[in-house]
Amino acid sequence: MTPVRRLPRWVLLAAVVVATIGGVLLTDGGDSSESDSSERNGSMTTYSPEADGLPDPGEVVWTWVPYEEDASQGKDRPVVVLARAAAPHPPGQLLCLQLTSQDHDRDAEDEARWGRYWMDVGSGDWDPERRPSEVRLDRLLVLPEAEVRREGAALERSVFDAVVTEASRHHPELSG
Repeated sequence: MTPVRRLPRWVLLAAVVVATIGGVLLTDGGDSSESDSSERNGSMTTYSPEADGLPDPGEVVWTWVPYEEDASQGKDRPVVVLARAAAPHPPGQLLCLQLTSQDHDRDAEDEARWGRYWMDVGSGDWDPERRPSEVRLDRLLVLPEAEVRREGAALERSVFDAVVTEASRHHPELSG
């Protein structure tokens, strides 16, 4: 697998803005959220954080994430919800990506050699210290909704859209 070249965050955000403006201009003038919704194999990756106590796409929630090398061990960590999973997954499952406050920019080449790809997402209320975070793009987690804790934090919409776009490169099931 060829390593993904890390682009500065402003380049990704600019691309999202241009794509979003283009999508809005091509619609019939209706609600722009419809043009940003993507049904991907039945899973909706529509940015829709809501203060309703339920985990929604775009929100950062906390859950136990098992280690890849030993699933009997793991760590409580934040994850970003991309979508509610559809078939073939059982009802009540979420498609998520894990976050970390570790900076992988320094070792991006080594990480890519191991098949791990990261993207900067900035800081937010999911981290009490508001440290900059990165999302792991190559490891799609399917988590039971009942096992996540909603903490009331969300990615900015433009960041969420960029994460979905980049994650789709690693997970065909997210592509439209």
